Amino acid sequence: MRRRTWAVIEKELMQMLRDPSTLVILLLIPVLQLVLFGFAINTNIDHIPTVVADQSLDAASHAYVEALANSTYFDIVGYVSDEAAVIRAIDAGTAQAGVVIPPGFAAQVERGSAQALFLIDGSEVFTTQAGYSLASLIAQMHASDVLLEKVARFGLPVNLGLPISTRTRVLYNPDQDQMRFSIPNMVALLLQTQSISLTAAAVVRERESGTIEQLLVTPIRPFELLLGKTIPNLVIAMINMLTVVALGVYLFGVPFQGSFWLFMGLSLIYVFSGLGLGLLISTLSQNMKQAQQMIMMVLMVGVILGGFMFPRYSMPPVLRALGNLFPLSYFIHISRGIIAKGVGAGPLWPNIGALLGYSVAILFVAVKSFRQRLD
Repeated sequence: MRRRTWAVIEKELMQMLRDPSTLVILLLIPVLQLVLFGFAINTNIDHIPTVVADQSLDAASHAYVEALANSTYFDIVGYVSDEAAVIRAIDAGTAQAGVVIPPGFAAQVERGSAQALFLIDGSEVFTTQAGYSLASLIAQMHASDVLLEKVARFGLPVNLGLPISTRTRVLYNPDQDQMRFSIPNMVALLLQTQSISLTAAAVVRERESGTIEQLLVTPIRPFELLLGKTIPNLVIAMINMLTVVALGVYLFGVPFQGSFWLFMGLSLIYVFSGLGLGLLISTLSQNMKQAQQMIMMVLMVGVILGGFMFPRYSMPPVLRALGNLFPLSYFIHISRGIIAKGVGAGPLWPNIGALLGYSVAILFVAVKSFRQRLD
């Protein structure tokens, strides 16, 4: 019995060693999971990108902004003129929160009636939950310091009310409805998953069965072959995307705030980027098992680093840069912007431009690698 068992073990080990690329992937996945889960997943949200509209520009307003920055929960990334400019920065994704300080803030502090407006991007669940509570907490702590300073200066009674309060407003999702967070993210994830996995599997299946060589001896060109392989998958991905959007709107009551046709056009570009990534995986894979492992790894890393589950600004810079290799990182902002916020193409141009460039580059690399592999 031991001999027979050992013979099977030897056979399996030899098969593994004959396919070193698959063995490397199997050994690499746990290491990659540990690194990603250890560094990229961070539920303790801090360093929230914040813009400030300081309309008072006095010592009291400067002290309030400094208290926000010193807390390390909010990073001041810019100063704008008014509330409308704060909302534009949040729409464009350059900030996740904004503070509007009204004129005459110092005088209002002295009277004990100062109030600042805090705006939070309600399309991202962790930022909404963390920012909503942290804004009020930091304002109370700063107000307590101001009150104690006034007591020390003037000997005022300690039962005075806090001189500064914060009025917090959650944009786009004031009720913090979970489905309004989920539907834009699910649409982006669905399109990436289907466009990558379907294309990679289709090409590898032909190579593994030996039929790709038969196709190539026909008058069809390699580019025409790839086009014929990708268009059916493109149609399936778009139909599923429309199904998810329709269910979100009509079944779960999630409003589609922006332009549907703009979203459709950008979704097509996004799907082409996923098709290119799937084609590249198929070129690098030797067989279907290896392709499935690479697809799983790419999808897992893309979900974590692309901002699907956790905000990218809370990740280390190296992992944020690595996340730029996945189209989900760009389209998830587009999906949230159009579905949840109702913004047009203007505020989304940085992500649209990046997605266009990514699509062209990945398709070029994939097609070139595919031709080299055939040669």
